[in-house]
Amino acid sequence: MTKLAIHKLKASKGSRHKAKKVGRGNASGHGNYSGHGGKGQTARSGGGAGLRLKGFKRLLQSAPKLRGFRSIAKRPTEIYLNDLEAKFENGAVVNIATLKEKNLVSDNAKSAKLVGGGKLTKKLILEGIKTTANAKAIVEKAQGEVK
Repeated sequence: MTKLAIHKLKASKGSRHKAKKVGRGNASGHGNYSGHGGKGQTARSGGGAGLRLKGFKRLLQSAPKLRGFRSIAKRPTEIYLNDLEAKFENGAVVNIATLKEKNLVSDNAKSAKLVGGGKLTKKLILEGIKTTANAKAIVEKAQGEVK
C-alpha cells in the first residue's frame, strides 16, 4: 500500500466533468444556438435581464421570512383522564372504536393519545392508544393496564 501524499490525490471518478464549450458548431452537441436558447430578446446580449425591483427591494428584504417546518402527518387526538373517568365504567376496555362510540374522538380519527388532566379512580384497559408517561403512571396506579 502506498503512502498518502498530496501529489497523489485524485478526484473521485464521476465527481468532475468538463465545462460546456459553446460556439463550436452543430457537431459539438450543443445545437444551433449553442445553449443560448431560441431567437428573440433572450437570445440577445443583455436581453431578458429580469425584474427590476425599483424601490420594492427594501420592502421585500424587511418582510419576515417563512421559517420552520410543519409536518403533514396527522397528530393523534388528545383525550384527558377526566373524560375517561366520566364516560367509561370500571373494568372497561378503551380503544379507538369505543372512544368513537362515546363521542370522545371524531369518526375519522386515526389515533388517540391519553394525556394527563385530571384524576382516574376506575380500572381501565387501554388498547392501541398512545399515552404520556404521566398518564400511564396514573392509569397503572388505578390498577388499570396499557397494552
